[in-house]
Amino acid sequence: MNQALAGKTAHAVSEFVNWLDRYGETSYDHQSYYAGPIGRRAKALYYSKPLLGTMAVSPMVVSEAFLPAARRLFWKPQRFPIADAHYAMGFAFLAEVQRSERHYERAIHFLEELEKSRCQGFRDYCWGYPFDWQTRSGVIAEGTPLITTLPYVYEAFSQVHALGKKTKWLGIMKSIAEHAFSSYRDVPTGENAASCGYTPAPDDPAGVVNASAYRAILLTKAGLELGVPKYLEVARKNLNFVLASQNDDGSWFYSTDGARDFVDHFHTCFVLKALGKIQQLTHWVECTKAIERGIGYYLKNLFDAQGLPLPFSRRPRMTVYKRELYDYAECINLGVLLGGQFPDFENRLSAVVTDLLARWRKTDGSFRARELLLGWDNTPMHRWAQAQLFRSLTFMLAREAKAGVHGDVRPVEAGARR
Repeated sequence: MNQALAGKTAHAVSEFVNWLDRYGETSYDHQSYYAGPIGRRAKALYYSKPLLGTMAVSPMVVSEAFLPAARRLFWKPQRFPIADAHYAMGFAFLAEVQRSERHYERAIHFLEELEKSRCQGFRDYCWGYPFDWQTRSGVIAEGTPLITTLPYVYEAFSQVHALGKKTKWLGIMKSIAEHAFSSYRDVPTGENAASCGYTPAPDDPAGVVNASAYRAILLTKAGLELGVPKYLEVARKNLNFVLASQNDDGSWFYSTDGARDFVDHFHTCFVLKALGKIQQLTHWVECTKAIERGIGYYLKNLFDAQGLPLPFSRRPRMTVYKRELYDYAECINLGVLLGGQFPDFENRLSAVVTDLLARWRKTDGSFRARELLLGWDNTPMHRWAQAQLFRSLTFMLAREAKAGVHGDVRPVEAGARR
């Protein structure tokens, strides 16, 4: 990234922090249409009886396409643990870049909120969604732990712990890791390979590729940080499932169940991001090969002629939008993580950030959620994906600061961390 773009990014991050202070830490969500009883019943009907269900969900689909602000009629603003984890990491990056005590304290604040929002009824620390989530296989109740949320929370506690070395954070990290290790079903899929459950339910069908990728990175990171070899053994089994699930063209379907065989942008990033982190921690050659094939598919199929993120290369259904903020956030996260390993991706990254700052950034400092077929969805949603984008941009600033490309970063504050 050149210095001018780094400066614009730093300014956008500063304005976003001001917006977050004003807006608050609860928001509506992508799932707000379906979190309440009406939307949930309509979605359940869509899964069980597609023709009738399509009619039932049509009003919500139309609203999402043409009047997205109407989601407030269906559910309420909430706090989302996965967003709090991303905000904690973002402020931790800013604390490093700016040596800022204020940002460090803000990171701690989000960890304290995560302590409060842990799932009840479980021995160890764990988190899920704050609403009942209707899926094709039934309702995942509010407060059910999700393996797709846990790694972000673990990483947030780990990152802030590295800045302050608080024994309390280390204890929570150990608890999260033990929950991830002991509470999720493993379904053998081959020699030394297993797919893990999405939830701790004993009959969870498993098969979701990014779920196993998430568990693999959490247990790899925890196994090395905490010195627990048994975590690495299970992580390797989940990793082997992910590697074996890669298609010949380098892509991954969402699931290996034969029904959810779509390929989308941010889930592809989730898988590649997990592999990239494992590669950096272990230097396993299998990860390197899978990443190379995966990035080849990703750059060829999940960007348009302008070099901007496409939501799908293989769609599960008709969609009512052109582009997704979540895709931009995860594209940036992945590009920064891989750190110049792929020159074509590095060039693509600059185009993505330039477009993000030019078209997606709102005058209040937040970002648009979706580019619709006509117009924009301007509803700020922390989980979808204001928090993820904040984390990705601060991650980028941290990388550029280490490289000596500081941009227009504000000076060190009084009382700064040294």
